Parts: sequence; C-alpha cells; structure tokens
Amino acid sequence: MEDLILKRISEHKETIEELSGYKGTIKKIAETIINCYKHNGKVILFGNGGSCSDSMHLATEFLSRYYFDRKSLPAIALTDNVSLTAIGNDYGYEDVFAKQVEGFVKKGDIVIGISTSGNSKNIIKAIGKAKELGGITIAFTGKSGGVLKSKVDICLNVPSDDTPRIQEGYMLAGHIICELVEKELFG
Repeated sequence: MEDLILKRISEHKETIEELSGYKGTIKKIAETIINCYKHNGKVILFGNGGSCSDSMHLATEFLSRYYFDRKSLPAIALTDNVSLTAIGNDYGYEDVFAKQVEGFVKKGDIVIGISTSGNSKNIIKAIGKAKELGGITIAFTGKSGGVLKSKVDICLNVPSDDTPRIQEGYMLAGHIICELVEKELFG
C-alpha cells in the first residue's frame, strides 16, 4: 500500500513540475478571462464525469469567492442545469452542452470545455457552437490535447496521459487562474 501511495505522489509531483512549463498558457487564460469580465462577459464551463465536477468547482470559485469576499463574477457550469436531461432525451447526448451554449453564449463570453482526452464529442460540438456565436474558446485537456486542441483559441493540455494526474493539474491551474482574476479585478 505504501509503495502505491508514494508512486502516486511521485507521479503527481512530476506532472505538476512539468505544468510549470505551461505558465504562459495559464497567464493567457487568466488575462482572457479578466478582459471578458472587464467587458461584462461571463465564463461558461462544462465537462463529463470528473471534468463535470471540475467545471462546477471552477464556476463556483468565480461566482462565490476564491480568497476573499468580493462581488460575484458571472460563471455558469452547464452541468448544473437540469435541462441537459431534456436536451439529452430530445436531441441526444452529443447536444447536451451545444444546445445550452446556443442559449447562453454571447459574443466575447469565455467558453471552457474540459475533457481529459480532448475527444469528447459533446464538448467538441459545444465548442464549435460557441465559436459560431463569437465566444472565446478554451479547452483543458490532457497531454495530446486531442481534437479539441485544434478547435479552441487556447488549450491548456496538462502534461500527462493519466486521468487523475490530468485532473489534479486542472485544479492547480484553475486555482491559479481564479487567484489571478480575483487579484486583478479586486486588488
């Protein structure tokens, strides 16, 4: 047991150390979100499975607070909207995010699709819809970036092929982004 614990900690440290090479991408994402908020836009996030939870977590950090009490920043996790069950039933699972994007996204809004593989069809379709509507598209993916890498304006591809390590990288990068946004907008 202890060997497995130490192995996973070592893998985590390796991924996080490699993530430091992506500081420029993390900074660019933060700057893009800051600009969006300065122009009265919103951030819309979505993902499947664990990435669903990641999208809800990051939306909450913007909407509620990160380090300190401040004005709420508009952020929506599309997975919080139960209409996705109707959309899935009426249109199909590939449309559960694209249909919501169609209803929520305005030009200049930030749209963040989270997919460890970068190949989730419903994420790719929603990103395409966001681009049609003038949204600024961002993906959080794993090492290869998958199909999403070429479909978005900015891709943060966490340098790992292991889903848990990728998701750990999302949270570190996401928290840094939240801190940078909060600090810039609220001091």
